[in-house]
Amino acid sequence: MDPTILAVIIIILALLFDFLNGMNDAANSIATIVSTRVLTPRLAVAWAAFFNFAAAFGFGVGVAKTIGKGVVSPEILSLWFVLAVLVGAIVWTYACTIMGLPISVSHALVGGIIGAGLIKGGVKVLVMKSIIKIAAFIILSPLIGFLLGISFSIATVWAFRRWSPWRVDRLFRAGQLLSSALFSLGHGANDAQKTMGIIVMVLVAAGWQKGFDVPVWV
Repeated sequence: MDPTILAVIIIILALLFDFLNGMNDAANSIATIVSTRVLTPRLAVAWAAFFNFAAAFGFGVGVAKTIGKGVVSPEILSLWFVLAVLVGAIVWTYACTIMGLPISVSHALVGGIIGAGLIKGGVKVLVMKSIIKIAAFIILSPLIGFLLGISFSIATVWAFRRWSPWRVDRLFRAGQLLSSALFSLGHGANDAQKTMGIIVMVLVAAGWQKGFDVPVWV
């Protein structure tokens, strides 16, 4: 297949992966404001979309560079390699989304890169320092979230223990908009860069770009 056509197909698949990422992950940021009827589902999606989009321009491109060159050695990159990574991540993400299972789309992508790297070049092509760090946070992230959730819940109950229910409801309905916006910013800052990293991998593998700098248009 012509490399240019293949590269375009892979970029389209990368955008599809980003869409599936939103299908699975983005709902987490609006679940509370929809379930409590702070916003209608349509307004909640628009709210989350705005902050996800804004985050892509304000938090650097460190995650994109990690995806592009920090999991496997850049020397083994090829268009077929990136295609295999994306197909694996897309199939898994779509299957879990259809079953209603919230998953880490990011780790599905990293797992695809590691698997394709092992098949193509063996253990020696893996960037173990980065992989160990990523693997550590697979365990640490839910644990940290669990501990912070308990801490904030206890602090909140204690701080507002003398308030009447209607005052608490009024305050926290507005507070949920803020928490949803911050969640969306975090999601956009981290997850949006995964697709940026994949597209840069395509540009490097196709020979259209030498380094792993992320162009503004990406």
